[in-house]
Amino acid sequence: MEERHLHIITHDVPWPADFGGVVDIFYKIKALHQNGVKVHLHCFVNTRPPQKELNKYCETVHYYPRQKNIGSFSFSLPFIVSSRKSKELLNNLQKDNYPILVEGIHCSYNLYTGKLSNRIVLLRLHNTEFEYYHYLALNEKNPFRKFYYQHESKLLKKYENQLAKKVMIAAVSDHDVNMYQQLFNVANISQLPVFLPYVNAVGKEGNGCFCLYHANLSINENEEAATWLLQNIFSSMEVPFVIAGKNPSQKLEFLAHQHSNTCLVANPTDKELHEMIAKAQVNILPSFNNTGVKLKLLNALYNGRHCLVNKAGVEGSGLDELCTIAEDADGFKTAIKYLYSIAYTNKENEKREQILQRLYCNQKNADKLIEIFWGK
Repeated sequence: MEERHLHIITHDVPWPADFGGVVDIFYKIKALHQNGVKVHLHCFVNTRPPQKELNKYCETVHYYPRQKNIGSFSFSLPFIVSSRKSKELLNNLQKDNYPILVEGIHCSYNLYTGKLSNRIVLLRLHNTEFEYYHYLALNEKNPFRKFYYQHESKLLKKYENQLAKKVMIAAVSDHDVNMYQQLFNVANISQLPVFLPYVNAVGKEGNGCFCLYHANLSINENEEAATWLLQNIFSSMEVPFVIAGKNPSQKLEFLAHQHSNTCLVANPTDKELHEMIAKAQVNILPSFNNTGVKLKLLNALYNGRHCLVNKAGVEGSGLDELCTIAEDADGFKTAIKYLYSIAYTNKENEKREQILQRLYCNQKNADKLIEIFWGK
């Protein structure tokens, strides 16, 4: 069989796979490698250094500095794109005729300018970026950052509209597929689920002893969700509640320790977070945006007991029937009281396993990618 080579361009170094934006990328690379695809990886470097681990799964690995100086700011291009322009990347891509997987709008500059028009290219949407930045702006208190998010959202909407008609697209959720079809009139788009480190649903039968919210707490909408839970739900309930995640603000730490039943665990290790998810009775994960797929929810579904979300947290993911859904404070309180009182069962876990295997099987999804690039 003829060797299969594939260029993959990533917005960040995808190891360690310790946040949502790189989990899908790393386990996609690993699955493709296991299926005999020779991956040529191109990473933009921000704060994460080059990683030898990637050499295990890639034929070649190239690193390019992200240009975050004032000269990269543009009034016509989104900053997440303009800061990732690289002539060296284009030169490396033009040394052969291998197909190209572009991970995220962030890495799409050479697609936008038409420099890759003669190549087989697939653009992977991580979410609808203009919508994501709109929600970041809504939740931002700092005036400068709020302006930046608003400006970026406007540029992204125009940019995504122009780019979407030039390339095949694979979105992570049905919501994002529908958004692109309806708003940008795009036909050449399909849904490809995220690749994951989890194989089986392993939620423990029985009862846990607290409720848990986990997230990257340095992202403003996650801090807003944690704050909402503290102030509107657990301030008037006696149920134990734990918040866990990266880089919380001092304000959030203060709020989390105002009540005897609430606390915060800052920067837990992967092992510690895994143990908390497994021990919790209810993983509570409201979202203030409905873009993409929430990897923290998938983590909870594979490794935890009951999951409580709002509609925005599951829209377009196919995970609705595996979660309890509430919309307002009273709904969340009612659901928490109920879920906290009932044991998680093996029957529930078997249903969860069945649905997760159907939607999020790495091998099935690797087969889809291989078919897109090389046919059956």
